[in-house]
Amino acid sequence: MATHAILAEKTVSISALRNNPAQYFSDQPIAVLSHNKPAGYVVGAELFEYMMKVIETQTEARSFEARFRPSVAQLKELRARGAELVLEMTPEDMEDYEE
Repeated sequence: MATHAILAEKTVSISALRNNPAQYFSDQPIAVLSHNKPAGYVVGAELFEYMMKVIETQTEARSFEARFRPSVAQLKELRARGAELVLEMTPEDMEDYEE
């Protein structure tokens, strides 16, 4: 027999939820059970909006890291400068490199 994690303090059967769903929208998640297994969760509008803001903040934080990557223009400039440096190398400089 498998056990299922219920990530809420309160539960409601799917049958009871169908009878009067509005009474279950609250500031705490409520697990909806079907055959004594979690089928989903019900949350109130305020909690849902808060959860969306948290997700958005985390997404923005992850995309912020991407700003530190070089742009296409910067990569082209680095490539051009690297090519210039290679062309400026003397035979003595090349002795340090092997295939």
